[in-house]
Amino acid sequence: MWNRQSNLIGWQSCVGDAAGTDRVSPYAAPARADSLAGLPPAYLPVGDLDLFIDEDIEYAQRLQQADVPAELHVYPGGIHGFDLLAPASRLAQRFVRDRDEALRRAFGQ
Repeated sequence: MWNRQSNLIGWQSCVGDAAGTDRVSPYAAPARADSLAGLPPAYLPVGDLDLFIDEDIEYAQRLQQADVPAELHVYPGGIHGFDLLAPASRLAQRFVRDRDEALRRAFGQ
């Protein structure tokens, strides 16, 4: 499964030797931007057992504080990638319905 070590490898693959420093661009990690004002609306789905839940919640709060519409969905019992690991589960089906509805709202039918 995806764990902290997997995440470190992925992060280093994305940003190279800037990983772990303040040289990481906010374009690679928007949460590192000093100001989030002016960003487009965001939809953030996350499982409550996901490695990234704390970061997602903090990012959603910062977006809202910057007057950026942010819709946070926390799925009880969901691990990272739960929708791919168990696509037939009720939780994954709810995730897909919620995601698709958010896309319809954002882009129209």
